[in-house]
Amino acid sequence: MGSSLSILRPLAYISLPLLAIRFAASKSSIVRYYWRLGIYVTSIAVISVWGACLSVALFVIGKRFDVDFWIARSFYFVAGNLLGIKFEIEGEEYLATKPAVLLGNHQSMLDILYVGPIFPRATVMSAKKELRWVPFLGLFMIAGGTIFLDRRNPQVAIASLQAAGEHMKKRGLGLWMFPEGTRTLSEEPNLKPFKKGAFHLAVQSGLPIVPVVCENYWKIYRKGVFDGGVLKIKVLPPIQTTGLTTADVPELAKRTRDLMLQALQEISQPYTGPKSSAGKLRNDSTLMPPPPPPSDVKSIGITEIRPAGQETDNSRQRTPSLVRSTASSEGNGSQETEEEDGHVLVRKPAAA
Repeated sequence: MGSSLSILRPLAYISLPLLAIRFAASKSSIVRYYWRLGIYVTSIAVISVWGACLSVALFVIGKRFDVDFWIARSFYFVAGNLLGIKFEIEGEEYLATKPAVLLGNHQSMLDILYVGPIFPRATVMSAKKELRWVPFLGLFMIAGGTIFLDRRNPQVAIASLQAAGEHMKKRGLGLWMFPEGTRTLSEEPNLKPFKKGAFHLAVQSGLPIVPVVCENYWKIYRKGVFDGGVLKIKVLPPIQTTGLTTADVPELAKRTRDLMLQALQEISQPYTGPKSSAGKLRNDSTLMPPPPPPSDVKSIGITEIRPAGQETDNSRQRTPSLVRSTASSEGNGSQETEEEDGHVLVRKPAAA
């Protein structure tokens, strides 16, 4: 009897506070929000450790590029069930397109969850390279073979994108990217303008683009609110890029965004709750720091794939604006300066 009590006592020390917090969460929306947020972040930490171990095993058996698939499925199984968040998927058959560039809308860090049930095998993620150093999340991404992105060094961008695209074609890989570059969580379904990096990669490599849209989830997740529910995901038919050139990238990005925005508005349920004081398109900044203030000139680039002899001292480089020719309303050709803030590959996936 004494030994049984000695075993049960530590369990009581752990379970009683958790039960108390859970009871408080049922009575207070704020406590509920932080309780469920804690579950979500803890799930990320646990699965990141699991992913780090899994990546070693998959590398040994030659399945290196399936790491993200298993991590995504594992995270969805754990966090989705704990939080009561499910997804209805339309157009899932288009996810079999390989190799391809898959583009998803980016609302918040909750996007990791919606990627879970749809992430294809032989596909790797992309993310801002700054996220590599975020506790737990960075380990999760590194374990999954994430391709980290940068916004600098435009001189090597074209050669690096082409090299990464050829590598994807050779391996038959998919690459998942968030073309908005930053979160767009708002009361009404909306998308920020798309960065051009993903489209340069697709055009230069002749890879199709597969747009993926998750329903606007402001109704279940925002500052002070974290509920469960069922969300819709719609995968659009692939957009072919064969025969396109760099000059076609702006129009391709606009057309893709228009299709994704239309799908987002179609599948999103209208938000009928109280409006935020900041207006209809108030972005959620609870979980992630705001993006850095824009500089006078922005451009895309790659830091870890460089042609031989390329200058690496950023202090010696200037980043000129990209200039493209446009037609004026009168039909005359004109030069329009376009500030490019896209992402490009920092490194290509390591060979299996």
